[in-house]
Amino acid sequence: MVTSRTDKGYKDFHEHLEALEAEGLLTTINQPVNKDTELHPLVRWQFRGGIPENQRQAFRFNNVTDSKGRTFDMPVVVGALSTNPAIYSIGMGVPSEDIGNRWNDAITNPIDPVTVENAPCHEITMEGDQLRGEGKGLDALPVPISTPGYDSAPYLTATNVTTRNPETGTQNMGTYRAGLKASDRLALRMVARPGGAEGHTHWEMWKKMGQKMPCAIVVGCPPPVAYVGPQKLPVGVEEMAVAGGLAGKPIRQVKCKTVDLLVPADSELVIEGLVDVEILEPEAPFAESHGHVALEDYNCVMEVTAITHRRDAVFTSIISQLTPSESSVIKRIAYEPIYLSHLRDTLGIKGVKRVYLHEALTNLRKILFIQVERGVPTTEVWRALYGCSNLAAAIGKYVIAVDEDIDPENGDSIFWALAYRSNPALDIQILKHKVRYGPKDPRTKNGEESICLIDATLKADMPPIALPKREYMEAARDLWDKLGLPPLKPESPWHGYSLGDWNSEWDEMAKRATQGDYLENGRRSAQYRRSDVAPNTSVRDLPGGPFDDV
Repeated sequence: MVTSRTDKGYKDFHEHLEALEAEGLLTTINQPVNKDTELHPLVRWQFRGGIPENQRQAFRFNNVTDSKGRTFDMPVVVGALSTNPAIYSIGMGVPSEDIGNRWNDAITNPIDPVTVENAPCHEITMEGDQLRGEGKGLDALPVPISTPGYDSAPYLTATNVTTRNPETGTQNMGTYRAGLKASDRLALRMVARPGGAEGHTHWEMWKKMGQKMPCAIVVGCPPPVAYVGPQKLPVGVEEMAVAGGLAGKPIRQVKCKTVDLLVPADSELVIEGLVDVEILEPEAPFAESHGHVALEDYNCVMEVTAITHRRDAVFTSIISQLTPSESSVIKRIAYEPIYLSHLRDTLGIKGVKRVYLHEALTNLRKILFIQVERGVPTTEVWRALYGCSNLAAAIGKYVIAVDEDIDPENGDSIFWALAYRSNPALDIQILKHKVRYGPKDPRTKNGEESICLIDATLKADMPPIALPKREYMEAARDLWDKLGLPPLKPESPWHGYSLGDWNSEWDEMAKRATQGDYLENGRRSAQYRRSDVAPNTSVRDLPGGPFDDV
C-alpha cells in the first residue's frame, strides 16, 4: 500500500509509479537511451512484438540522452497511464470491472477542485532569459521523438492542455499534440472540425476579442486528471471536477505563475504561455493515432512564458500513433462500458452482452461490434446498431452486431483496410453525415464519412504508416534484445513505410529531427508563418508555402 505524501486523498504521478513498481508493472532502464532515435521505438516493440496485453509494462528511463550527445537529469516515463487494463485500474483505484461505473458516477457527480497557494509543480520556475537559447527552456526538457524517421520534432504527447472560455470563465483540459519549435515556442494542434477540440472553440473566442489566449500544458498529472484529458465530455463541463469525481476527492489546483489559469497542484511539469490568435505556422509531420502520419498543416503558435516543475520531476510521454497503443487503451477501457451502459440503461435494450471497439490498427473509432444474446429480436438489434452509431460523432464507421460465438478480435488486417481504404459515402451509402476521422480523402469536399461496408482498396496516395522507419525499429530491437527483455514476435506492420503521400522535404525534416536538429525545422517553418489562414490548413493548399517549387 502506497502512503500518500499529503492528505490530498489521491495518488500523484510519483505515487502512481511506486504502485506500479510494487505490482511488477514498471521496467526501469538505467543505461543510456537516445530520446531522439531509441526511446519510443524501444517501448513500441511491446505493442508490435506479439507480447500479450497483460504482459505490457510501463517503462522508466533514468539515463536519457539525445543525438547531440547531451544528457538529461529528468527521467522519462512511457506507458504508465494505460499500457494495459491493470495499469489503468491502479490509476483509477478500482478493479477493472468497476471502471465503467466509476466513470458514470464521476460524470454524474463531479467534485469541484480546491485552490491552494503552494504546490509541488512550482518548486522550480523558469522565466525570461532562462527560456531562451540552446539547452534552455523547452530545449532543456527530455522530450522524445515519437516516430523517428517521420516526425519533424520532439512532441509533447501526454498533455492536459488547459484553456479558458473568456465569456464563462470555465476551463477545459484536452489532450492535444504540441511540437517543439524553439526553446520558447511550441506548435499546438487543436482539432478545428465540428465536435473537435473545445480548446479550439476557446481560441476562436479569444481571436474575436483580439487577445492572445492563455494556455497551460500540464505534463504528468495525477492519474484521475490525466484520464479526463482524452475523454469527450460535454462542452462546458470542467475536467478537473470530473477528475475529482474519479478520485472521490477534490483535486488540488494552483494558479499559474504567468497566465490566468488554474492547473493541478500535484503535476510534474507545467508549460505556461500565450497562443497567438493572428499568426499560424506550419506544424508536423507527426505520426498520429489514426495510424498514418499527419502531414504539415498550419496550426497555432504558443509563446512560452514560464516552465514550472517539481524538483524531482519525471517527464511523462505516451505511446500513441498506430494502435494498439497506450492512448487507445486509455479510451477503450472507458468507452466500452459507457457504450454498454448507453444501450442497456439509457435505451433499455435487452440482450446486449458486450460492446467491443476494435482497437488494433483501426483505433476504436472505425469498427464497432455489439455482441448480443441468441434470440434477441431483430428490432432490438437494430436499435442497438443505431444507438451505437450516433452516440459519438467520430465513432462507428462500421457498426456490426454479432452473436456471442463471434470473436470480434480476429481479422486485424481486414478491418484496417476497411477503416482507412474505403469511403462509404462514395462506394455504397447507408447512413450519411458522419464526422471524418483520419487522413483526408481528396475526393470529398465537406470531409464527411458514411456508415457502411464496402471496397477497402486504396483510392489515392496516403501518408506513411505511423511507425518508426525500419532502421530505427531494427536498431531498437537489437537494443531490446541486449536489455534481456521478453522475446519478440513481430506483427505486421512493425515499421513505417510510405504509401505515396510523402516527399523528400519531409524526409529531410525527419532526418534532422533524429539528429537533434529539430530547431532547424523550427527556423524553416518560421519563414512561412502567416496570418491569412485557418487552423488545420494544409501547407500545400495555399500559394507562398514551402512547396511552391516542389
